[in-house]
Amino acid sequence: MEISAVIPFLNEEKNLKPLYKRLKIVLEKISDSHEIIFVNDGSTDKSEILVKSIIKKDSKTKLISFSRNFGHMAAIHAGLTSSKGNWVTVLDADLQDPPETILKMYKKAMEGFEVIYGIKTKRKEDVFRRTLFKAYYILLNSISYYKMPLDSGTFSLLNRRVVNILTKLPERNKYFSGLRAWTGFRQTGILYERDKRYKGKPASFRRLFNLAFDGLLSFSYVPLRISSFLGIIFAAFAFLFILIIFILRLFFQIGIIGWASTISTILLIGGVQLITLGIIGEYMARIYDEVKKRPEYIVKEKIGIKK
Repeated sequence: MEISAVIPFLNEEKNLKPLYKRLKIVLEKISDSHEIIFVNDGSTDKSEILVKSIIKKDSKTKLISFSRNFGHMAAIHAGLTSSKGNWVTVLDADLQDPPETILKMYKKAMEGFEVIYGIKTKRKEDVFRRTLFKAYYILLNSISYYKMPLDSGTFSLLNRRVVNILTKLPERNKYFSGLRAWTGFRQTGILYERDKRYKGKPASFRRLFNLAFDGLLSFSYVPLRISSFLGIIFAAFAFLFILIIFILRLFFQIGIIGWASTISTILLIGGVQLITLGIIGEYMARIYDEVKKRPEYIVKEKIGIKK
């Protein structure tokens, strides 16, 4: 099989049919040997019913349904694992990533590139979201222990060799864009304008925040080092403060009196300690997830997929 399309979705009943129509035209231009894998991440609307109606008309369309919501990254992993194509494209179901861009990606693939990712030149979203996304990508790239392309999300086209590597990675808290860059190989980006969401509500800030945290903690030790750095700074200040008090008392008979300053210092140092413990706790929580070795997702139903 030449190409597979993996589409994770959660409550996208208004977007799936328009997406399918546009994507089908694109895939047929590339090759008649293709498949579309929809991954239902615990939808509670009519999304699953709509996909099943598409499958009845098109045997090249397939479905994986989870028993509940396991997260966007788990859905992508399930789709990659079940894909058969020599090339696999991953795109969201909200039509913000134009399926027509896949043709440009495939052209780059034929030039010898093994990972082709989309680079957003413009986002048709509100200013607040655009600012947050931009700031996050800059922060991630600045603290990561290797460089990642700015403004590149999950929308991409991957060679089978890269897919096989990604599906064998055992970690649970996956950050797809980072892992894709981590694999190496010949990579390049395709510029595209990210459209507005076709229908429905965008992902919640809670979901985006959790995903952002996975990216920051999975590819950087800087948060831990910041904790150590803060500890050294405040220890140095505390030592200097004690030394000043000792000198003033011993040589000048001056005592420092002040309840407010004492309490403020205690609260400041206590706050830094709690922040440090929180950062360590985030890393420990991820270690705990890995140690439990629970499955990343539970499949309720598969249609059109043999393995």
